[in-house]
Amino acid sequence: MTIRVPLVPHPDHPPRAVEGIDVTVDIQRGESLLVCRVTGQPPLVPGPTAPVRTDELWKHTCFELFVKPAGGEGYFEFNFSPSTAWAAYRFDGYREGMRDQPLDAPRIEPVEDGVRVAVDLGGLPEGKWRVAITAVIEEVDGTKSYWSAAHPAGKPDFHDPACFVLQLPAPSGA
Repeated sequence: MTIRVPLVPHPDHPPRAVEGIDVTVDIQRGESLLVCRVTGQPPLVPGPTAPVRTDELWKHTCFELFVKPAGGEGYFEFNFSPSTAWAAYRFDGYREGMRDQPLDAPRIEPVEDGVRVAVDLGGLPEGKWRVAITAVIEEVDGTKSYWSAAHPAGKPDFHDPACFVLQLPAPSGA
């Protein structure tokens, strides 16, 4: 199943030079492919690093995938930096019980206008998922904008249930 998701900036943190972000999500047999494309001036990309698990990627340009399996309060957060650093977490509820989620290193490929990410989600629960696709974009002048398919009222908060607007079936084999 392939879907295209346009992201919108949070109204309290508008971008200066970035005009838009489109994400294509392709879910197949436990592996998802995310292609994140930024239009306008390219964001400030963190310098290249080894593709290792790294905390606090959201402080700079970072693309994120949140997955909440049906029937529970728990959810998963996956962070992907154009530097090829990544992170994966599991939460028991809204910002509660955070811990590392075991995950094989995703394949992150920086491209001219964004990033391509292949990540194996086969270890996540089966059934329908509520999904949030988000991004933090840091521009050359230091401006940070926060992008999502939907935003809650108030300050940016990608963990808020209001961001989980997409409903997807779990990949076969997940």
